[in-house]
Amino acid sequence: MVFQAERLLQVLSAVREQKPVIHAITNWVTANDVANVIQAIGARPIMAIAPEEVEEVTSKADALVLNLGTPSPARIESMLLAGTQANKDGHPIVFDPVGVAASKFRIESCKRILSKLRVTVIRGNQAEIGTLAGQESHSAGIDSVTGPEDLNQASELLSKKTGAVVVASGPQDLIVSTQKKVIVENGHPMMGEVLGMGCMITAILGAFNAVERDMLVATVSAVTFFGLAGEQAALHATAPAAFKSAFFDALFSLTPDQMRKEIKIKS
Repeated sequence: MVFQAERLLQVLSAVREQKPVIHAITNWVTANDVANVIQAIGARPIMAIAPEEVEEVTSKADALVLNLGTPSPARIESMLLAGTQANKDGHPIVFDPVGVAASKFRIESCKRILSKLRVTVIRGNQAEIGTLAGQESHSAGIDSVTGPEDLNQASELLSKKTGAVVVASGPQDLIVSTQKKVIVENGHPMMGEVLGMGCMITAILGAFNAVERDMLVATVSAVTFFGLAGEQAALHATAPAAFKSAFFDALFSLTPDQMRKEIKIKS
C-alpha cells in the first residue's frame, strides 16, 4: 500500500511539474468549470470544437477529453476527427458518455466513438456504464437513477470490450481494468450538490493520464485526488456555491502529504 500510495502521489506531482495541455471537447453547460479545474491542478486547457481545427489542436495537446453532454452532429464529427488524431499520436483519450440513455442519437454516437477510437478511460455514472455495457439501467437527465444489477460485471464487460479503464462514479468510485478492480472511498456528499462534478473529474482524468503511461495508476490517482479535494472543501463550506469555490481552491492547494495521509482505497 505504501508503494501504491507513493505511485499515486508521483502522478499528481508530474501533472504540476509537466503542465500538460488538455484538449477538451466538453459539455457547454460546464465548459467554464472544466477549464478552471484543469487550470487549478496545474495543467493547461484548450477547448476547440470546430472541425476545421480540432485535428491541429489535438496534435499539439497531451491528452484529449471527449464529453457527450451537449451533443450535435457537428460535435460528434469533431470528436471523431480529434480522436483519430490522438490515436495517431499515441495520446490518451478520456470519454464521458453523459446521458447516453437519454436518446437514440446519444446511444448511436457512443457506439460510433467506441467503435472508431481507442479510448483510454471511460468514466460515467452507474446508469451510463450499465447502458454502454448493454445492461439495463435507468437515468433521469444526467443523473443515475438505477445502475445495472451487477455493476462489477458491467464494468468488467465494458473494459474487456473496449480495452479502456472504466470508472463508475458513485458514493464509492469503482475503477476496473482488464486485470484489476479498485474501489476509491474518498469523496463527500456535497459533491453531489454541485452540477458538473462528473465533467470535472473526466477532465482531471485526462490530465493525469497525460503524464502517466500506466492507465490504472493514473486513473486511481486522479479519482483519489478529486475525492480528497471534495473532503477538504467540505471542511470550509456547507452550501453548494461556497463548496464549489472551496473545491477549486482545494484542487489548487492539496499537497502530496495530505493525499498520502487520507487515501482510502480498496483493491
